[in-house]
Amino acid sequence: MADKDYFEENAASPIRQRSPEEQAKIYARYQQTILTEAGVNIANNPDILGKIMKKTQQLYKGIRFVLFDDVLSTLKMLKAQNLTRGLLTNLDRDMKPICRELGLEPYIDFVVTSGEVGADKPKPAIFLAALKKAGVKASEALHVGDQYKLDAVGAMGVGIRPILIDRYNSYPEVTDCPRIHRLTELTEYLQ
Repeated sequence: MADKDYFEENAASPIRQRSPEEQAKIYARYQQTILTEAGVNIANNPDILGKIMKKTQQLYKGIRFVLFDDVLSTLKMLKAQNLTRGLLTNLDRDMKPICRELGLEPYIDFVVTSGEVGADKPKPAIFLAALKKAGVKASEALHVGDQYKLDAVGAMGVGIRPILIDRYNSYPEVTDCPRIHRLTELTEYLQ
């Protein structure tokens, strides 16, 4: 299961809403795919996958988010242009502390989480909630996201113009929406 497959499986049916057993199988398959694609054959040692997953869980408990170097400068520019800026996330947690820690708070007008809406991207409800908070029509909005099926397809589904930020050229086949590699390229698509 490659990165794109993992996200597509989550889009079809959010992983966090599945049984613990099913979640464990999905995460194990994901880890196994990463190892296989990295050239590590674990077929002869199936216990190693369990050890890796346990260690990964320990490491992710203290995970901290880090911004790309172009995020704050772009948000400052958007704010200076008096554009409404929102954050949509499939994370099911209070984002205020994270936004504060990252320095995003002064530049974000609203946050919409899948938890508060009861729907993950690409489902329409999360995008419609964002439009409502922004106080704009879909035709007036632009959605920037880094996952084609969740972000771009979800935005298009409600009539929002998507822009795919493809920092690592993971989606070269995408032609139905603009692809940018750095957030600073967003200025080319603002009216």
